Amino acid sequence: MDPVEQLLHPVRLRIVHALSAAGALTIAQMCARLPEVPKITVYRQVAQLTEGGFVEVDGEQRVRGAIERRYRLRQNRPTIDTDAAAAMSLDDHRRGFAAAMAVLIAEFNAYLDRDGANPAADSVSYRQGTLWLSPDELTAMTADLLTVLRDRLANTPAPDRTPYLLSAILFPTEQPPPHGTGR
Repeated sequence: MDPVEQLLHPVRLRIVHALSAAGALTIAQMCARLPEVPKITVYRQVAQLTEGGFVEVDGEQRVRGAIERRYRLRQNRPTIDTDAAAAMSLDDHRRGFAAAMAVLIAEFNAYLDRDGANPAADSVSYRQGTLWLSPDELTAMTADLLTVLRDRLANTPAPDRTPYLLSAILFPTEQPPPHGTGR
């Protein structure tokens, strides 16, 4: 299964997000983070991610006579890079967006269902706005955002850090004007 197919599944995408935030998790820990997903489904999706090269076993320990594995994201895991995204069909993009939205909704609901959830105190934000950008301005803004985020993406779990899910969604809301004309 190619990387696009691997990540277009909402449960697999949520597992990738969970591992990205935590570093390494057991199946039991993943199930605790995805309480509405049946344990057998988590096992199945982790197996597919492992076979697909996204996830690897980080370690094993014996627990009550059984072997419990910790899983982590592989450092050299497949990615959906610019070329892969360009090769995706419009239906692939539809499915990818739907999977991403399903993950976002599930993660937000899981947050709200936690004891002590406090969106105001936790600086929760879900704003939308329209930006009018030329192609050059879009390129510059994207570069600026990557610069701001790059250092923070290297952060690892620590006692004083809370994982935050950041979902950037950017698409034109209108057909662009013909090349060379303005509005």
